[in-house]
Amino acid sequence: MKLISASLERPIAIVSVIFMTIILGILALDRIPIQIAPDVNKPVISITTYWYGASPYEMEREIVNRQEEALKGVEGVKEITASTNEGRSVVTLEFDVASNMEKSLLLVSNKLNQIEDYPEDAGEPTIDTAGLDDNAIAWFIVTKTEGNNKNIAAYGDVVEDIIQDGIERVPGVARTNAYGSSQTELRITINPEKMAYYGLTVPGVIKTIQSANSSISAGDIEEGKRKYIVRAEGEISSEKDVNDIVLISEQNVNGRYGRVIVSDIAEVEFTYKEPRSIIRFLGQSSIAINAVRETGANVIEVMKEVKSTIKNLNNEVLPDLGLKIQQVYDETIYIDSAVNLVTQNIWIGGALAIIILLLFLRSWQSTIVISISIPISIVAAFVAMALLGKSINVLSLAGIAFAVGMVVDAAIVVLENIYRLKERGESNKSASLLGASQVWQAVMVSALTTVLVFIPILVMKLEAGQLFQDIAVAISVAVLMSLLVSITILPALTNWLFRYKDTKYFEIPFLDSFSKKIFKLIINYVSYSINSKKFSFVLVSCLITGTLFISYIMLPKMEYLPEGNRNLIFGIMLPPPGYNLNTLTNIAESVENKVKHLWASETGAKSKKGEPPKIDNYFFVAGAGDRTLFGASAVEETRVKELIPVLSSSLMGEPATFGFFTQPGLFVRGYGGGRSIDLNIIGSDLNMITSTAQQAAGLIFKNFPRKEGNQLRPKPGLVLGSPEIQIQPNRIKLADNNVTAEELALGIDAFNSGVRVDEILVNSKRMDLTLMGKENSIKETQGIENIPIVTSDGKVIPVSSLSNILYTTGPTEIRHIEGERAITLQIKPADNIALESAIEVIDNKVVKVLEDKGLPPGVKLDISGTANELTTTWKAMATNLIVSLLMVYLLMTILFESFRYPLIIMLSVPPAAAGGVIGLSLINLKSFQALDMLTIVGFVILSGIVVNNAILIVHRTLQVIKNQRLSVNNAIIEATKNRIRPIFMSTLTSVFGMLPLVLFPGAGSELYKGLGSVVVGGLSLSAILTLLIVPPMLKLFLIEKQNL
Repeated sequence: MKLISASLERPIAIVSVIFMTIILGILALDRIPIQIAPDVNKPVISITTYWYGASPYEMEREIVNRQEEALKGVEGVKEITASTNEGRSVVTLEFDVASNMEKSLLLVSNKLNQIEDYPEDAGEPTIDTAGLDDNAIAWFIVTKTEGNNKNIAAYGDVVEDIIQDGIERVPGVARTNAYGSSQTELRITINPEKMAYYGLTVPGVIKTIQSANSSISAGDIEEGKRKYIVRAEGEISSEKDVNDIVLISEQNVNGRYGRVIVSDIAEVEFTYKEPRSIIRFLGQSSIAINAVRETGANVIEVMKEVKSTIKNLNNEVLPDLGLKIQQVYDETIYIDSAVNLVTQNIWIGGALAIIILLLFLRSWQSTIVISISIPISIVAAFVAMALLGKSINVLSLAGIAFAVGMVVDAAIVVLENIYRLKERGESNKSASLLGASQVWQAVMVSALTTVLVFIPILVMKLEAGQLFQDIAVAISVAVLMSLLVSITILPALTNWLFRYKDTKYFEIPFLDSFSKKIFKLIINYVSYSINSKKFSFVLVSCLITGTLFISYIMLPKMEYLPEGNRNLIFGIMLPPPGYNLNTLTNIAESVENKVKHLWASETGAKSKKGEPPKIDNYFFVAGAGDRTLFGASAVEETRVKELIPVLSSSLMGEPATFGFFTQPGLFVRGYGGGRSIDLNIIGSDLNMITSTAQQAAGLIFKNFPRKEGNQLRPKPGLVLGSPEIQIQPNRIKLADNNVTAEELALGIDAFNSGVRVDEILVNSKRMDLTLMGKENSIKETQGIENIPIVTSDGKVIPVSSLSNILYTTGPTEIRHIEGERAITLQIKPADNIALESAIEVIDNKVVKVLEDKGLPPGVKLDISGTANELTTTWKAMATNLIVSLLMVYLLMTILFESFRYPLIIMLSVPPAAAGGVIGLSLINLKSFQALDMLTIVGFVILSGIVVNNAILIVHRTLQVIKNQRLSVNNAIIEATKNRIRPIFMSTLTSVFGMLPLVLFPGAGSELYKGLGSVVVGGLSLSAILTLLIVPPMLKLFLIEKQNL
């Protein structure tokens, strides 16, 4: 091969290439973004519409139904879901992964623009391509300094204008979100008696103020050489502007004007809106802020800048305002820990691989020659990752760590062959050239089989496929580079280093004696098996059948994706409908008191033996969408998951209250994590689907008891009756008092919660102009009856005199799936229950039980969420595995020019699968490890690398028969003798190179522990069984060929 000859002729060029590769790798490493997980393209568009004061029914009827109807025909939409709450609706469209999102955004926008009959006071829909549940890279808490007695919620403008603006200016920060703050508004507080005196009504006042707040372009005027733009400026920007608005202007008989202005009937002031939520951090009232990164941003660099910004704010700006800010969650802590652990594992794995090489080769020169393929291949992987736009994350680093043990395989085979020829008396140059030339085809096919199995994954468009691409790229590039190193750099270095006298080989008597016995035992077995056709057939059949049987009975149930172990717990408390903010806060404070003894700030950071870890940070957000959110982190980061049962039990005892606590998954958005199953109850009648959902929840609790760590979250709640007051106008009484229905409605709104009159601009900041009655004048339901309605006749009439007041119930939220009403029960099984098992239980003991019992008319049940993802991904992975095996087989047919010999080689796959299952079972003896999709990638990797040993035996056997004219039996024995050492060397270097990933705990290890155990177990068993299966089967096939 010319490439091998060229490398031997130009050793200086080879050395230069080595240094160039290393330099490029260092440059690439500095430019690759670092983040916790790969970026996943999950095309979702959400449409949010606000209509303040509207009930969920009204939001559904006037907003959501119209939007769903308009969006039905949008190209590429997989699913449309929607939810309506009081005054807010969200319609979510999930698209196919291959969809062009720019085109989809344009299509959605055009469809929405076609809807013309929105309610007059409803806001314009806003379109967002990023879900509100995007995982944040950092959380911050703003609290007051000592001596500051102002309400923390009043600092909403400070948070938005100073803190959020400062963080968002950091390159790489996409946006920030604030919780617990309140915005400034310009409030007009009206006096009903004064309005009646002047004969003013609420609608009349609103319309007059709206008309006064205008800025209109009135064309332009040209004079001489100049052109003047004419504008009629009347925008409101101060309290005085509002106070001076004329409401009535009349001329009396004497020609004098009598005027009534806003200040005659109302007080105008800048104030802050009532907060819609309350946040407490470790017992202190506070405001929470999170930061979400831009796609592709280097989280490490972004966080450095964010921390610098926070430090500047604390030192220079916030002290004067009586505030301070602290960071309570930092994603880079987990990233740093994960990177350090994998880096440590790479070094340890590399060192173990080198030690194995040294034990086999007994030569420092030979060990150095092979070991040099490790850094070069790894560096090349970094270069490829930079060129392909990949990031350094827990998965790509795991791929590189796995590659450490694999990249020496080709070098081992080449060097061993060179060494064998040198022992036969060949010169250094001749042995290097001939040794590499003899095996380069086998080595190339072995490397390509490893790479080929990843091709289906690289083109896989599912979410899981996108995650696994980083592992595939890292391993593939490293293995391909190791192939290039083995046939260029290695022969050149061998020729150069071996010019000098070899160092004396050292001996290890015990190991030498043991290896000779193993060698002799294998050769004796091969000699016997190839001489007995019946024995060969029976043995191989038993081994293949046995390994397949072991794989079947020991295979664990499936999971979707591992969740990771980031130091953060999120929880949701879903109370009965109708709880107000004070009640939600009281419940949250009660829960807070139950776990306060675990706060490190209260009882110290060290936990006692047998107790859960101490809580480092703890907060709650009461009133966030009629629910309460909880968050906590642990002092001992790796034990944070132990807080879930503690926090869950703290909610027990609260009547009709659901609690749902989880550790946010690394690869998913939202509170449910990656281990949740959605049971959808779908129908048109809310009462029917609510009743069915209650029955389903009862069955779920029966089969998944809460005390065993299972959790249930209904979306929306299972109680339909949220308290509601309906005011039904009495048409006759309205007419008798010269009051319109609009005047009644606006009067009630103004004196109860306030009417948004308009949006104004004050010092370049937009805020609401609100008209309302005396603040907090209504403190009980009976107060509704006494709300004053001011008529144009100058009367003040209570609401009860103009309408009928009914006390009833209504939903707090209405949820849609594909245009139909639905309630979703989100089940999170305990960690020791595999997702596949949980799905089977829900299907058999919940869905089928309800269906057999008989569902109400029009009601249907559907399992979705992660369950769908698991089913879809498993089908894709199973298909990919079959395709991978087929591609590996076809590649080998090219090498051997035969369809038969590759069949022998493929017999090494079942033992490898059995070994992978056994490895996974051994890991489960220590801690629960399900068969998640990332672990299944281990079987894909195995299918590409376990055939390498069989390729070496078959290829060498055919070479010996062709070149040395030996008999079939002698050729098989000779090939086995030649390949025993490289087989065990490559297997042991791979196993020990990967072993640290399986054994060493730490951040990120929970992701690739299962994957590593499969590969290590599969390689270990396959190396032994390949030597037991391939030689006798080769004998059978070769005999058949000779007899043809």
